[in-house]
Amino acid sequence: MAENNHYYNAKDLGKFGEIGRTNPALADKFFGYYNAVMAEGALTEREKALIALAVSHALKCPYCIDAYTTTSLQKGADEAQMNEAVHVAAAMAAGISLVHSVQMQNKIDELSF
Repeated sequence: MAENNHYYNAKDLGKFGEIGRTNPALADKFFGYYNAVMAEGALTEREKALIALAVSHALKCPYCIDAYTTTSLQKGADEAQMNEAVHVAAAMAAGISLVHSVQMQNKIDELSF
């Protein structure tokens, strides 16, 4: 498949800064917030990059997966740590789906005669 015919063109990640094209004030606020959140704090930048990588997988954003794979490596994470973070996200997603079966069970109990 030609790269420019694909929904997720890796080159588009480099255009992320253009999100403020029509509303630079809001984009500036977003980037200010983002930069403050991702800065070293109670969590290290490496820990935050691993969280972002896990969330990227959970929310299925290929741009974010590319970006936070790179950032995680740059911040000192290794492949095993990155893989484990993704498994945490997968386990959470599975658990979140499964816990909703309680709602189904409640409905079954309500409708049972």
